[in-house]
Amino acid sequence: MKKLLELMSEQFEKAFSDCGYDKKYAKVTVSNRPDLCEYQCNGAMAAAKEYKKAPFVIAEEITAKLTDNAMFEMVEMVKPGFINIVISQSFLAVYAEEMIAAEKLGFVHSENPKTIVVDYGGANVAKPLHVGHLRPAIIGESIKRLCRFVGDTVIGDVHLGDWGLQMGLIIEQLHSEHPELPYFDENYIGDFPSEPPFTIDELEKIYPAASARSKEDAAFKELAHTATLKLQEGYAPYRALWQHILNVSVADLQKNYKRLNVSFDLWKGESDAEPYIPDMIKRLIQSGLAYESQGALIIDVEKENDTKTIPPCIIRKSDGASLYATSDLATMIQRTQDYHPQEVIYVADNRQDMHFTQIFRVAEKAEICPDTKLIFLGFGTMNGKDGRPFKTRDGGVMRLEELIASICAAVYDKIMENRTVSEEEAKEVSEIVGLAALKYGDLSNQASKDYMFDIERFASFEGNTGPYILYTIVRIKSILEKYESSGQVLSAEDEHINPVQTEAEKALIMEAVRFNSMIESAYSELAPHKICAYVYDLSNAFNKFYHETSIIGETDKKRQAGFIVLLKLIKRILETSIDLLGLSAPERM
Repeated sequence: MKKLLELMSEQFEKAFSDCGYDKKYAKVTVSNRPDLCEYQCNGAMAAAKEYKKAPFVIAEEITAKLTDNAMFEMVEMVKPGFINIVISQSFLAVYAEEMIAAEKLGFVHSENPKTIVVDYGGANVAKPLHVGHLRPAIIGESIKRLCRFVGDTVIGDVHLGDWGLQMGLIIEQLHSEHPELPYFDENYIGDFPSEPPFTIDELEKIYPAASARSKEDAAFKELAHTATLKLQEGYAPYRALWQHILNVSVADLQKNYKRLNVSFDLWKGESDAEPYIPDMIKRLIQSGLAYESQGALIIDVEKENDTKTIPPCIIRKSDGASLYATSDLATMIQRTQDYHPQEVIYVADNRQDMHFTQIFRVAEKAEICPDTKLIFLGFGTMNGKDGRPFKTRDGGVMRLEELIASICAAVYDKIMENRTVSEEEAKEVSEIVGLAALKYGDLSNQASKDYMFDIERFASFEGNTGPYILYTIVRIKSILEKYESSGQVLSAEDEHINPVQTEAEKALIMEAVRFNSMIESAYSELAPHKICAYVYDLSNAFNKFYHETSIIGETDKKRQAGFIVLLKLIKRILETSIDLLGLSAPERM
């Protein structure tokens, strides 16, 4: 199903061609003067120079060709040569009905679907999810869902941090606290225990203790470096212990990501790239790209036209240990072999921009994945009201589950103020709405920009918030339920949208038919905030229509049926859109 702007442009293309002008000038756009018209075509202004005519002369010829076109209610020339357009109300209704009948609301899948890997989440094993993990998880999840909706094959990979110094720190701290464990007995023979020697709660205490100790105890830190290297070299006791750490952590991470309504197709980590590293480094050395500098292996990536210094990319430390760059480059090789993606999208903090610049340039120079487009989708920080990165009251990093609990509690309080549902139902609804408040509050901002986390604003049922969007959907559900409970059933003859009679009605349909254009724009720019902006505009248009229109009280049953058909379309558009954001709506609020 073609987008509305495409259909209008086609009519203008025919008019331009019939008048002897190049159809390249026939593009129709949304009006930048909505007080004058809905759409506009400025092609006559551009064509005037080529055809050496006054632009209003060309515009008059074009409008004359389109005056009786059923698609338009008005096509008017305005000097010096603009063409103002108002779309036909009957055509608008027919187009909306076609959306109802079409799969995916008429969105046409890409003719050249891609295979895309979305690298998001980036959690570290043995550490709880904190507020810093919120943005990559929900932005990446939305990008994954959006690309799938368009028709791409998308593989979401959490890409766990499971192979760096943190592993050595945990192993050495565990060694200090439990030296009796068989993993630290050099004379131990036999299989290692199948059950982990710690719970997730115990494990999450071990790493902070080890990290703090390493900052004060140089000898301990050196032992941790040695343990990391032994792990990476395949030392069996440490590999067995590492597997326990991984299993316990992943089980907990899966539980917490599930609460966020975030899922991954792959639960791979940096360790999965380890088998690819030796051969990759060998080839980088043989090609002459990699060379030693102060014992480390580096690759120059700076270009002549760089406006800032781009340091060399270190791919192996002087002690032989791998770094993030090493595993990320090896992961590119692994993904190319396993999935042959046309694109890999990395969703990560803006502060990692230099890291991705370096590894992308190494990949380009070494032709590691020559047929793959590498995209860094950087996001800004979530700040508190003081403008600084969000912290707890005592200045610590807040666990993500605490953040979710706090906003769900705020939503619960607002629901209970109205006392329209029981306490038990309020708790269930507050989980759904609270999550929407949190995720929408984040996604409604352009990903690359910082934003202020304001729990009061995000949890509000008014304004550009998740609860407001969900409340709009619930309101539509309530109206449809009242209609059906009255015993009325739509017949095949009733499945039509009414000819528009009010400005609010037309404004609502106008917003509805923008869906496909919005999807295309959000997809091309990888911009979930555009989906948020759209559902907010559509919700506003619906609520204005609702307050000005008697729907259940309409006595003309045919016209009432037309309202119900329109409401079902709006509900479907809103529910489809919020699903792309990873949200869902309750039945009542």
